Amino acid sequence: MDIKTLRSFISVAENKSFSAAAKQLHTVQPAISRHIAQLEEALGVSLFNRNSREVAITSAGKQLLSDGQLILTQIDTAKTNAQRAEKGEIGTLKVAHMPSACLPFMAGLVNQYINRYPAVHVNLYEMTVTQQLEAFKNDRIDIGFSRPMPASIQEDFISHDIYNDRLVVVVNEQHPLADRDAVALSELQQEDFIIFNREEAVGLFDDTLGLCNDAGFSPNIISQPRHMQTLLTEVASGLGIGIGPYCIRKQHSAGCHFLTIKQVDKIIPLQLHFKRQSHDATVRPFVDIALASRPEIEASMAI
Repeated sequence: MDIKTLRSFISVAENKSFSAAAKQLHTVQPAISRHIAQLEEALGVSLFNRNSREVAITSAGKQLLSDGQLILTQIDTAKTNAQRAEKGEIGTLKVAHMPSACLPFMAGLVNQYINRYPAVHVNLYEMTVTQQLEAFKNDRIDIGFSRPMPASIQEDFISHDIYNDRLVVVVNEQHPLADRDAVALSELQQEDFIIFNREEAVGLFDDTLGLCNDAGFSPNIISQPRHMQTLLTEVASGLGIGIGPYCIRKQHSAGCHFLTIKQVDKIIPLQLHFKRQSHDATVRPFVDIALASRPEIEASMAI
């Protein structure tokens, strides 16, 4: 049984006429008769009782008509869904982000996307830089908001800058520096440092140590938390001073004071990444929305 034969049968059954079915399907009556005969032979049943006055459908024909209509509906649905999937209108999208860097704008991006593509199911994941690299490797995410990719794999990805952040010093609001807006790193030689864990962000950790070394000292690191919120909590508790990207001010930072760093122009990009060989049509529309939102995001995250 093929689709063309099934359509011929359904047309005859609905029109109760071989000639009317031929007209509807833009063919000739002998072709319709041949299709019905082939179908009856294949199934081993009679589908119609024919006489000179009418075409009456049999019990077997009624059952095939019911099932056949459902099959054609499913075929039409499958065709439509395939076309919509090619346009990125249905499917799934898995997006990873660093909450410390994306908290103010991520919900807005996802909301814009699902309003335009309500049939796409979005999975949102909080992941560090390291976790995103592993997730990309195992195809568990489609898009990642993270720091620049390691040089060894940059060619495997398409990356777009979303906004540029800068390093700041974070001190307890009771700290002697809390009445200032800026500080030189050389003034912090005697402080206890809280720095984000190197395993979670190698570049950020190494850049921080490099800047301290350039300022003439090696920092006394007393803690390397794996979450930026923990860094802020430890600073607010008076355990030490922190260094991190300015974006973390958007987290719960009560008890903390942020200072810019004098004569340090180190830029920390937040980028959107997706695999260069990605064939998932749901990716491109989300990327377009994110890129169109860059001016607003840059303004909200400006230091």
